[in-house]
Amino acid sequence: MTDVYQHLAKHLDELPGGFPPTENGVELRLLKRFFSPEEAGLAALLTMMPETPQSVAERAGLDVEVLAPKLEEMSRKGLIFRAGRGENRSYSAAMFIMGIWEYHCNDLTEELALDFNEYLPQIHVKSWMKSKTNHKRIVPVSKEIVPEMKIFSYDDAEALIKSQKKIVLGTCICRKEQQLIGKGCSGPLDVCLFFGAGAYYCEENGLGRDIQTEEALDALERGRKAGLVLQPSNSQNPLTLCMCCGCCCLFLKNIKAMDKPGQYVHTSYFAQVDDEKCIACGACAEACHMDAITVEDAAFVNPDRCIGCGVCVSQCPSDAMAYQQKKQPDQYVPPATVVETFMNMALERGKV
Repeated sequence: MTDVYQHLAKHLDELPGGFPPTENGVELRLLKRFFSPEEAGLAALLTMMPETPQSVAERAGLDVEVLAPKLEEMSRKGLIFRAGRGENRSYSAAMFIMGIWEYHCNDLTEELALDFNEYLPQIHVKSWMKSKTNHKRIVPVSKEIVPEMKIFSYDDAEALIKSQKKIVLGTCICRKEQQLIGKGCSGPLDVCLFFGAGAYYCEENGLGRDIQTEEALDALERGRKAGLVLQPSNSQNPLTLCMCCGCCCLFLKNIKAMDKPGQYVHTSYFAQVDDEKCIACGACAEACHMDAITVEDAAFVNPDRCIGCGVCVSQCPSDAMAYQQKKQPDQYVPPATVVETFMNMALERGKV
């Protein structure tokens, strides 16, 4: 008989984000830290499509009066996703990354963080690199876009924020868990923005607080001043906007180890140096999260490592760094919705 945690692990691996097995079973150790055996069994019943408790109960042959409060409790514990209000509640499976892990920002422990850091490279290699479509994409960090560049609204961080009706400000779990194990950096923690249904979930679960547009723009500015990379979720109407660093971010620190991270990320931009303006001060190289810049007589940007975030542009004291837009065939157009993103990921991993 298959162990309930092995069954849940296999179920999570069928979801778009993946949850691959390992030789030492660290993924099962993580699940046991989060789920009771009963919760693991119930979580494996859910798909990415939201369902009412009645629908789940009928499909699984369970008593809805018993199941409904258990699903609600599991959603409150960050084990599954919840949408709707009152009698209109619906529940769906949560992926491990961009889901269960992030929902536990408030109850991290050193042991949990160590297990996660042991497992993260496995997800990157065995799941994320199997998919052409990533969870995240990169948008320009600087407001200084050259006039001839046409920047689409989905690449404009201010426009993304201003278009939202519901915004919740939360804590960066990546920097928090790295600090917990004595690593990482001193970047700001309270700069993660959640939108839409995800914002309601995070607010109700105590993972953040409701804010207005102006405070969200202030958080964006704090992230920029700290030299962080702007990463919205990979759709034209994102559910999150993260402000990330190459030393802590679960995505960036893994692609930083690649030979050519610039060819892996979703971005429409790259940085270029004006040799005549460059004073070879090294500020750009120090600010770069991908080690894409070297400095001798002038700065040089390695296009294979540049992810087009523009942190170097905003940090350059002599205006020698500038954005360049990729040519039309290489410009990235994100999926219209997060649902489309997840469908693409699942298809590319052969899970549909």
